[in-house]
Amino acid sequence: MIKTIAFDLGGVIITIDQEQAVNRFKNIGVMNVVQWLNPYTQTGIFGDLEHGLISANDFRLELSKLIGKELTAQECAYAWQGYVKEVPLRNLDLVRKLRQQGYRVVLLSNTNPYMMEWAMSPAFDGQGHSLAEYFDFCYLSYKLKMMKPSEEIFRYVLSQEQTFPDEILFVDDGPRNVAAASQIGFRTFCPVNGHDWTKEIFDYINK
Repeated sequence: MIKTIAFDLGGVIITIDQEQAVNRFKNIGVMNVVQWLNPYTQTGIFGDLEHGLISANDFRLELSKLIGKELTAQECAYAWQGYVKEVPLRNLDLVRKLRQQGYRVVLLSNTNPYMMEWAMSPAFDGQGHSLAEYFDFCYLSYKLKMMKPSEEIFRYVLSQEQTFPDEILFVDDGPRNVAAASQIGFRTFCPVNGHDWTKEIFDYINK
């Protein structure tokens, strides 16, 4: 029986726009950004930031060196937050409903300080509530220094939640992430970025 539901952020709770993020990085002078940005897992200093191996300021300084001009923290935030296309309220309403029904609802996201600067602010949902207000706990890659799809992050969540793999439903739009979670026994659901999954999820909860 499902007791805990772990949601990804980008592509599940929020709709992401890879092209907009790429264009924003190009706007601030990072013309070859596509070699590091990926809809699911970043590489290079972008991956290091999300892995928690470097700080937000280290990222800013390293990116500045790569393009030959100094970037501000605001420019970096503007570019990273280009991933945000929309925050569908139907998704947030469902998260609230699931918690009211007695499920423990957590976030499990590969993310970084620039994205969380927005997500953890009252601007997140357009109604004065931050992301944290919707979840019982947020497992964030850069804070844990672990990233999906590594087995260690899923086992860490299990240990912290003190539950069994088949009691967690993991909802992520990344096929590699879902496959990795499935291998250790998680129940999984892989919706498509931008699609309305709020009814379909009950097919997985009630299996």
